[in-house]
Amino acid sequence: MTDRHHLLVHGGTFAAVGDGGDISGVRGSGSPDGLFVRDARHLSRWQLTVDGAVPEALTPVADGDTARCVLVPRGGRQEPPAYTLFREQAVGEGAFVESLRVTSNRPVPTTLRLAITADADFTDQFELRSDYRTYLKTGATRSRQVLDHGVEFTYQRGEWRSCTTVSAEPAPDGVEETGTGARRLVWTLDLEPHGTAELSLRVMARPHGDKRALRVPRSPADLNEQLLTLEGEFVQDVAFPTGWPELAAACARGLADLASLQVTATGPDGEELRVPAAGAPWFLTLLGRDALLTSLFALPYRPHLAAATLPALAATQATETGAASVAQPGKIVHEVRHGELAHFGQVPFGRYYGSVDATPLFLVLLGAYVEQTGDAAMARRLQAHARAAIAWMLDHGGLTSRGYLVYRADQGGLANQNWKDSPGAICWSDGTRASGPVMAAGAQGYAYDALRRTAWLARTVWEDETYAALLEQAAGDLRDRFQRDFWMPDRSFPALALDGEGRQVDALASDAGHLLWSGLLDKEYGEKVGRRLLEPDFFSGWGVRTLAAGQPAYHPLSYHRGSVWPHDNALITLGLARYGLHDEARAVAHALVDAATVTGHRLPEVLAGYGRDVHAEPVPYPHACVRESRSAAAPLALLTAVGGA
Repeated sequence: MTDRHHLLVHGGTFAAVGDGGDISGVRGSGSPDGLFVRDARHLSRWQLTVDGAVPEALTPVADGDTARCVLVPRGGRQEPPAYTLFREQAVGEGAFVESLRVTSNRPVPTTLRLAITADADFTDQFELRSDYRTYLKTGATRSRQVLDHGVEFTYQRGEWRSCTTVSAEPAPDGVEETGTGARRLVWTLDLEPHGTAELSLRVMARPHGDKRALRVPRSPADLNEQLLTLEGEFVQDVAFPTGWPELAAACARGLADLASLQVTATGPDGEELRVPAAGAPWFLTLLGRDALLTSLFALPYRPHLAAATLPALAATQATETGAASVAQPGKIVHEVRHGELAHFGQVPFGRYYGSVDATPLFLVLLGAYVEQTGDAAMARRLQAHARAAIAWMLDHGGLTSRGYLVYRADQGGLANQNWKDSPGAICWSDGTRASGPVMAAGAQGYAYDALRRTAWLARTVWEDETYAALLEQAAGDLRDRFQRDFWMPDRSFPALALDGEGRQVDALASDAGHLLWSGLLDKEYGEKVGRRLLEPDFFSGWGVRTLAAGQPAYHPLSYHRGSVWPHDNALITLGLARYGLHDEARAVAHALVDAATVTGHRLPEVLAGYGRDVHAEPVPYPHACVRESRSAAAPLALLTAVGGA
């Protein structure tokens, strides 16, 4: 992350702390700062002082599941530090735990006044993004109550109520007001010569509506042990490639990250499920497209992710039309939010359906899951949901009326509703944005695959031959139309999209590789596309760029117009292998694994598009999610595509 924040993630909870373990709560930095649970900030200040001064980091916090640092008082070479403070922090579900050990470096008795200044502003994540929006919160109140062992912060707005409880052992000697709403917990520590004192602090967050009986572990070590156990369960029994240790390490790191990115969801019968969150920090929630692709990548190794994702998305499938949420019957949800602004309808993302491709991907995963596992019961259980998804594709989705899946910009939500969802992502090669209803190329590939896989389910599980034949006919017609309307003969490449007037949006983009994954292109066209993606304007040496360099629209630090996305490249690699382009598939896989090796075997959400010949290490994209489920699962897709080659 930027601004020297360090991320701790466990389920639906994350904390972003500074080099010394503090939380300053500064707004407008573009990155989060605080303890967050279910889209709200439950700690906005957490600042340590000793004798009224902020110590400096002798050993700053490093990346990891536990934040550890060593602090000393500020001083010079002539005066050795009077004390050393060892600080350790970790997060769990709805919890933040810290242990402090302060050791005197003096040969005489010493008294220190240690203080933790804490506050909880309960700010919604959408208020902290750098989009300059403000939200009216009529009647909202905050209160603080001193407890025997700490302090409790409470937020109330109508029926919405959240609280954060800070407790300490030993209890603080006092809790002071600061004049800002924060409270200062203070201890007077009498240390023997070279003596040591220890403190334990626990923070429990209670988001609105959370009725779980949570127990906060006493130490960061206890929380870390919980997470390590969970990570071990994800990694065990996976056959990593012995001949390619770097890929094996990337797979292991990715599986461990997937373990920490599991959030709760509810199935059609009210059952509690654990599904992949999209990513931390901003998207620690269920996003349909992200959970589906993550589950697809992990399917041969961790099919339980798909077994949870499918019913969770079935439970949130739209059953009626909603203008603000872009809901239509049969549509699969794009984003689920639990925060205050979503609750009061001030943002449309409580259940937001602004995705053209989550619905076909739901069908792709269902078919792939049943084929992989033989779990026909899942196909029978979700038959009505699958048929509703098909009906959406044919009706509201546009396959019948327009011949393609189509979306329109949503004024209150997303301008683009395919995977490249930033405002300028769907553009001509000169950078001009596509206008009117958009038919994105990649979504058509997903639709084709969805129709074919659902036809297979209809024939083999539902025993409905008529429905199967109907879907197979629709798939064949879509393939014929696509190759006629999207293929650009002068460039031997498919258009990125068709605009509202049916014109080819001519930017050369990586989405063409998704068509290989879906099998939409015939063999001749597919081989041309696959080889073209490995030419230098597309291939940076760290992966395939989202937009080929040399076009006026290209920018190496654009979110979707020149960057390199690991999950995008994972789909491309699977597609290359599908079309028999194994050398090209290995080239992309090796590039991604090399990038992961440089960054501790963890692939970020996105990398800058600078070439390997320009800079010897991958350049990070400045605002990328540090942990992202699709990127975490991408090495598994590479393993599927190329094995241990």
